[in-house]
Amino acid sequence: MSNQFARFSIIASVLTLLLLVALNILSPEFDPAWRMVSEYANGNYGWVLSLFFVCWGISTWALAYAIWSEPKTKAGRIGLYFLIAAGVGEVMAAFFDINHSLHSLASFIGIPSLAIAAMLISKSLVKEEAWASVKKNLLLSANLTWISILLMAISFVILIVTFTQSGAEMPTDSTTVTALPAGVIGLVGWVNRFLVIVYNAWVIFVAKHSIKI
Repeated sequence: MSNQFARFSIIASVLTLLLLVALNILSPEFDPAWRMVSEYANGNYGWVLSLFFVCWGISTWALAYAIWSEPKTKAGRIGLYFLIAAGVGEVMAAFFDINHSLHSLASFIGIPSLAIAAMLISKSLVKEEAWASVKKNLLLSANLTWISILLMAISFVILIVTFTQSGAEMPTDSTTVTALPAGVIGLVGWVNRFLVIVYNAWVIFVAKHSIKI
């Protein structure tokens, strides 16, 4: 049964990434360099974004079920609950889009929870003989989760600082901005998408190896 859920997790994660690609193609009006993934809700394909978040949450929950008995340490077991919480945040984002007051809460729950889960679970798994062969890659994929959060924070700071230096007035609503003023460095959108890829890559990696053991 656990192998079935691991495979289901992989399928759901792959669908999540394919839906992200689809959103970039279907809504080219949202510049991926500085538009966040959640902003696709304001386009004509909000339902695709909702499906994206649902698949993401399902992949996370399926992984939690698939590896439930794997982490042996207390920290690893705690990590499983953070993994469940991450899925909650991801599914919440499907029902509460960027225009809803609860979307920020969904992000606050989902984004850090997955990174915490990845670190706690991975550090627990590498202590087991069955996971020793993938120790280096497992820890690398886990560390990339919090690194992606750090990069997103840095890219936000760069966006705000360069926006201020450009002399343009900072908008209170990003939907009113159609193009960035000259001199403004917009990388936050790419970093946001990098985070999605990294998060799903960790899920796929763990799920795939759990099938082999």
